[in-house]
Amino acid sequence: MTSADSRGREVILATLHPGDYLGEMSLIDDEPHSATVRTEIQCDVLMLGREAFARCLPENSSMAYNIMRGLVQRLRHADRKIESLALMDVYGRVARSLLEFAVDDGAGNLKVREKISRQDLAKMVGASREMVSRVMKDLEERGFVQTLEDGSMIVKERLLSLA
Repeated sequence: MTSADSRGREVILATLHPGDYLGEMSLIDDEPHSATVRTEIQCDVLMLGREAFARCLPENSSMAYNIMRGLVQRLRHADRKIESLALMDVYGRVARSLLEFAVDDGAGNLKVREKISRQDLAKMVGASREMVSRVMKDLEERGFVQTLEDGSMIVKERLLSLA
């Protein structure tokens, strides 16, 4: 999910995964969509109109609860993003983003399985691609991050000290 300003500068607000939903804010407040979504792979999408949504809510409390949970999770993510933009330097923002994508690979390593371009990482952390490239090079040289041949990354736990 992205948002762009009038000059075409883009920020990546979120990365969605199978089973995630979007557009719920517009269904609730009748305002235009607040973001643009672009898929990197072919996907199937189920669309639910406002009237059908309004009919489903009273009949399906678990759906309403799950939507509220999703909104709260996105609000918490937005709070962390605001905090990092206001209080962290680019090193901290890059570190936090990498750690958010990292999962335990079962061998005691934190691994970012998805290949993330420097440009996309820059759009996530509110910095230039050039600055993010310098930060990533420095993190690799200092042993915080190791980029593998397939584009995935091993992230060392000590990266937490920067986040």
